[in-house]
Amino acid sequence: QVQLVESGGGLVQAGGSLRLSCVASGRTFSSYAMGWFRQAPGKEREFVAAINWSGENTYYADSVKGRFTISRDNAKNTVYLQMNNLKLEDTAVYYCAASGSYYKILANFGSWGQGTQVTVSS
Repeated sequence: QVQLVESGGGLVQAGGSLRLSCVASGRTFSSYAMGWFRQAPGKEREFVAAINWSGENTYYADSVKGRFTISRDNAKNTVYLQMNNLKLEDTAVYYCAASGSYYKILANFGSWGQGTQVTVSS
């Protein structure tokens, strides 16, 4: 089972940018699809973005399409989430997760990290 550690969160003004990183343990990182999810206070966790094992295919929630970019570096066992033009409603704890199956089957994502807080202020 892969272990995940997120970093890069913080406080940013609306319209600003942040880049989140998620480092995975283990030598099989390149075999996993990876995803980012988020949970705002009082809300359920929701899907943000996913990427297949090679990095060639990506998938985004409509709410972040055109503003966020997911990428990965298999040599560094790391997946990234570049977040641009941040909005107040992007405020949440962001989690990365891994899946051993097709990257668009969101229910199969697991091995959650501890999360990193992103707060967007006006």
